[in-house]
Formats: sequence, C-alpha cells, structure tokens
Amino acid sequence: MTTPSQRSVFLGGPFKSLVSAETGEMRAADQARFQSLINFFEQRGLRVFNAHRREAWGREFLKPEDCTRLDFEEIQSSDAFVAFPGAPPSPGTHVELGWASAMRKPVILLLEEGREYAFLVRGLHTVTNVTSIYYKPGEDLIPPLRTALERLGL
Repeated sequence: MTTPSQRSVFLGGPFKSLVSAETGEMRAADQARFQSLINFFEQRGLRVFNAHRREAWGREFLKPEDCTRLDFEEIQSSDAFVAFPGAPPSPGTHVELGWASAMRKPVILLLEEGREYAFLVRGLHTVTNVTSIYYKPGEDLIPPLRTALERLGL
C-alpha cells in the first residue's frame, strides 16, 4: 500500500522498439532488465512508476493521450527519474527526460559504454542534477544505482 509520504521513482526507457512484432510484447531479456530494477527499487521501499509494467510489457498499450498524461503526472509526482535513453535514441524517453529536467527532478541516466548519446542528453547535467551510470552489457546496475539513490536520500 502506498502512503502519501512514500518516496518514488519513475523508471523510463525504450519501449515500442523493444516489443516483438511476433509476440506483441517485450522480449524476455528486456523485461527482466526492467523488472530487476523495479524489484530493487521496491525492495528499498520506493514506489515505482513504469510504463512497461503498467502496459503489460506491450500487450496492453494505452492510447497516446492516456499514456502521455499518465507519464507526465507520474514524473511530476516522482522524487527522481531513472532512464535508459536508448541507443538508438528512444523518442518517448527523450520527451520524458525533457519533462523531468524542466521539473528539476534529479535524473539518473543509465548509459551503455561505447554508445553515442544526443548532445542534449550529454549536457543535461547543466540544467538539473544528473548522475550518469555507464555500464557494459550484462553488467549489474544495482551497486552503482544504490550509491546514486543514497546520494539523493532515496
């Protein structure tokens, strides 16, 4: 049960590009990556907003006007925004990054080493509090995420 004082994070990242045309849902490995982070956040007592889970990993996509409003409201009520910007870039995640930075939310970027990211993503730290976590594919993101959250008091 969520209490009014419960701290929260919004976990964003590529979505439609990760949904298989054959199955109509995200591949198991991609689901597992997001679910492991959701589990970690929830074990810390954080409420997690996440469109992937909310929309049943692609099986229950919401209409654009519904998911846009919900994402905006959930980011607005979150204490931090954590995201994989995507490589190639995820247009939706980039919109969410813009919202989060305009709202002055702390942002934790999960960036795969060796990938190119947009200039505005790379320069986001000039307009809001950004922690960039660089990782290699398959690397455990929990230890650096734990450190980043502790720095934010989450």
